[in-house]
Amino acid sequence: MEESSFGGKLGSLEAWKLGSSWIDTHCHLDTQYFPNADEVIARAKSSGVERFVVIGVGKDLGPAKSAILLARRRDDVTCAVGVHPHDATEMDDAMLEELRSLAGQPEVVAVGEIGLDYHYDHSPRAKQQEIFARLIALAREVKKPIVVHTREAAKDTIDILEREGARDVGGVIHCFSEDWAFAGRAFDLDFDVSFSGIVTFKGAVGVQEVAKRAPKERIHIETDSPYLAPIPMRGKPCEPAYVGYTAKKVAELRGIAHADLAPILRENAVRRRLAP
Repeated sequence: MEESSFGGKLGSLEAWKLGSSWIDTHCHLDTQYFPNADEVIARAKSSGVERFVVIGVGKDLGPAKSAILLARRRDDVTCAVGVHPHDATEMDDAMLEELRSLAGQPEVVAVGEIGLDYHYDHSPRAKQQEIFARLIALAREVKKPIVVHTREAAKDTIDILEREGARDVGGVIHCFSEDWAFAGRAFDLDFDVSFSGIVTFKGAVGVQEVAKRAPKERIHIETDSPYLAPIPMRGKPCEPAYVGYTAKKVAELRGIAHADLAPILRENAVRRRLAP
């Protein structure tokens, strides 16, 4: 999740389809962002998106519980639950115990997003590191992969993943914004990389290099809704319907047809247990 601010109504969707079925592997559909998740999902379905991994994080476990309830009543939704690094100071032993119970629910496919954010430093770095390590341990307990948020904290992120045995569960580096060297270390630790709208930005040369060179079995796409809308929707609140724009860019970078990318991404999501 990236910080942003927005207001007003969602922009109207462009009337096109890429003709393929996509999976948005990381979207936030909390009521604080979207009053009606079903309407957002319906718009995405009409744009060729078939499945959604909803991320439940916040200052308390309300968003995690909401994500589970949404996944429980929709067979096209799975979810991940965790504590964002911004909110690391909010987590105490009681919250961890409740999160452990939530993470064990069948609708929950991963623990996340968790990690480090040294750009905003909303929580002290030492606290972020402590909570990140504890949540990796929780993921190992429940035997589920993790979804990692890392921003301006590349070295510490990799060091903690390695030290805490994250290789045992693997996972995804979401909203990938690092370089090829970081990606290589992530692959060695059994982590995939997920591309958001950032990959469509003109200045995202390093991210585009990774999208082009990464092994095909290691890539995913996401929106990180409501943040980071891809070009040409930049400036609008992002939503899962826009994930096809990211897919189109990744396919272009890899020199393949977007229709050929879709089954690759589906196989990767299934292998990583993000989708059935």
